[in-house]
Amino acid sequence: MDETLKQKIIKAQEGDKLVLNELVEDNCGLIYSIIKRFENRGCEREDLYQIGAIGLIKAIKKFDFSYNVALSTYAVSYIIGEIKKFLRDDGIIKVSRQYKTLALQVNIERKNNPLITIEELSKKLGCEKEEIAIAISSTNPIESLESKENEDDLSLMEKICSKDNIEEKLINKMALNECIENLNIRERKIIFLRYYKCQTQKKVADIIGISQVQVSRIEKKILNNMKRELREA
Repeated sequence: MDETLKQKIIKAQEGDKLVLNELVEDNCGLIYSIIKRFENRGCEREDLYQIGAIGLIKAIKKFDFSYNVALSTYAVSYIIGEIKKFLRDDGIIKVSRQYKTLALQVNIERKNNPLITIEELSKKLGCEKEEIAIAISSTNPIESLESKENEDDLSLMEKICSKDNIEEKLINKMALNECIENLNIRERKIIFLRYYKCQTQKKVADIIGISQVQVSRIEKKILNNMKRELREA
């Protein structure tokens, strides 16, 4: 890290408000690049910017030099988290109460039996397997988009995005979550089973009750659509 920037961060952490404001202005481009993903949610752009700035300030004050990363990289998760918290608390981002309740029940069952399957959960909780999948995916952390069964496999994020920049990667994760929310029940279930549960296409076909060829065709269509949506975002 540049020594000048390092000294600015230290001064800001020590309470220098002028330097803190300067750091926020230096990183305003980062904030605006992130809030693009949250526009058209019923909130003014400048309001989102102010919330993002709060996240940036928190990142500056908590910045740990031992991580050996750029301030902008470190700040991305804070900015995203602050905006999502604001939208969630403000009622703009909502998950159906039905799925919130179901997700809570699933978590309880999983604590008692970590190996319980979706089919077993469906029978025990008296609901469709698709509903179980949606409830689980609605509460899954963004990091699960990086999950993969074997070291040589590609995660969903790696199949959709090819960028190496960490900041862009985090922003794309957020956009990818929005793409998943727009899928229909069967499509979402396929993505959930393939990339959250790391099931083979053959296993997914058996669970859903369609052929492996159909699963392959649907999955390919979903991935292509996601790529197009992320390019246009």
